[in-house]
Amino acid sequence: MSVTDAPPARPELDRMLRELRTGADHWAALPVPDRARVFREVSGAVAGVAREWAETAARAKNIPDGSPLAGEEWMSGPYAALESSAAYARAYEAITRGRSPADGLPTRTVPGGRTAVRVLPLGLQQRVLFHGFSAEVWMPPGVSPERLRREAGLDAGTVGRSGGVGLVLGAGNISSIAPLDAFYELVAAGRTSLVKLNPTFADLLDIYERALAPLIHIGAVRVVNGDGAVGSYLATHDGVDKVHITGSQATHDTIVWGRGEEAERRRAERDPRLAVPITSELGGVSPIIVVPGTWSDADLRFQAEHVATMRLHNAGHNCIAGQMVVLGADWPQRDAFLAELRGAFARLPAREPWYPGSADRLREAVAAHAGAETINGRVLLESTGDDPACDTEYFAPVLAWKQVAGTGSEFLRAAVVFANDRLAGTLGANVVVDPAARRSMGAAFEEALADLRYGTIAVNAWTAVGFQLAGATWGAFPGNTIEDVGSGIDVVHNGHLLAGPERTVVTGPFREFPRSVPGGEFSLFPKPPWFAGARTAAITGERLTGYAAAPSWARLLGVLVPAFRA
Repeated sequence: MSVTDAPPARPELDRMLRELRTGADHWAALPVPDRARVFREVSGAVAGVAREWAETAARAKNIPDGSPLAGEEWMSGPYAALESSAAYARAYEAITRGRSPADGLPTRTVPGGRTAVRVLPLGLQQRVLFHGFSAEVWMPPGVSPERLRREAGLDAGTVGRSGGVGLVLGAGNISSIAPLDAFYELVAAGRTSLVKLNPTFADLLDIYERALAPLIHIGAVRVVNGDGAVGSYLATHDGVDKVHITGSQATHDTIVWGRGEEAERRRAERDPRLAVPITSELGGVSPIIVVPGTWSDADLRFQAEHVATMRLHNAGHNCIAGQMVVLGADWPQRDAFLAELRGAFARLPAREPWYPGSADRLREAVAAHAGAETINGRVLLESTGDDPACDTEYFAPVLAWKQVAGTGSEFLRAAVVFANDRLAGTLGANVVVDPAARRSMGAAFEEALADLRYGTIAVNAWTAVGFQLAGATWGAFPGNTIEDVGSGIDVVHNGHLLAGPERTVVTGPFREFPRSVPGGEFSLFPKPPWFAGARTAAITGERLTGYAAAPSWARLLGVLVPAFRA
């Protein structure tokens, strides 16, 4: 199957949808061991184009040759696709052996009668690679460990029933999103996908076709370029049974309800324009809750760079970028932290925003907030808690901060209420807390996490780590509808195929190695390679991708050497 770079005409799109219908029937009849084999073949195909993939994505974002920023494209592109395809192959292999994809995963009980299942680390190599990090998927209240394991697998083990044909509308900011979404549609629902790329990644079409060749060959995937008109035609096509979109709430609502007066009428009559189900991941305003503590100068500097990274990664063009820093009004070190945050904005390498419309959004943020500061092309502003920074996902290097009264658990409870009730969206929330402050809160800390209504929560990490983990779930907190879609509906990734998960919680070390050990944390993790100031991010990302393609202790050592020089 070969597709030209130009958007295909409607007859060509019609033909692809017919082929995908046949492909869905073929996949439905395919024995589970053969499905595992196909995903192993996908891993090999992705490995074969990994360098072209990363380099082409970097060029699309105007990243200079040899820049450490290229590490972002290795890690968020082919590395993520390799991890995901391998996870699904393992899930199929477990089902082939008559086991649940969740068998062997440790569980514990967390607040609200929830079962938490650990998805990181699993195995000795993961313990070394992610030393000091852990991740759990929290199920809704009342789901026992036995039920979790019994229901895991979704439709991956179902043979003989087709999931039909879906349309995947790909994102334009992270190059692995569209392939990962197509993977999940196929594995979780037995649904083949026509993937329409965002125009920003048009140059990746040929690379995607080669990376997904095993799926394309059996009629499980087709990939096309195209603008909004192509997407609109496909979304309302009678050959499409379901739509999945990663993008903005405005785009979602246009697909579902239409525009202008038509949309108003359809909403009032509860008569959506879209006649098939839709799932989505739509971003939002992500909080970074900084719990007051007693920090050293090195802590202040490190965590300021950490917070800056949550905003500046990918030039700020991430649906999961941190946007609202919640600080303690009574924290004696608040002003010192803000000074370090300004210093991080000034010190980290300047980078031109590349996503369409970024310059306009930067100007809008400055115009809407009195006293907004522009530092090295980035905007830092104080929020009143009732301004556009709470409601507008800027998708650009704009970072706001808001003061909340209290210290310890009192502060954390107030910050959770602010994040839940005032900020738009429920995709991800970050919490930064030093080990002593966390210990002093006892059970109240984890109870506060349970109260945070977000699909991914990161403690001393960035929620994007959850995006990268194949075994974690990715999506908004449950409960959204097409009428009030928020950050989206349903999840993707979910490598253990858990049924009805509530959220993922990622935990990392407060301090990098070697400061972590005398600071009371047994973590040997260096400065993370995704940090905006990581000097060896490109070589670390390249080697990490090579490791994911063929894990071994020798390749793991090859990752660690540059990682410790970051």
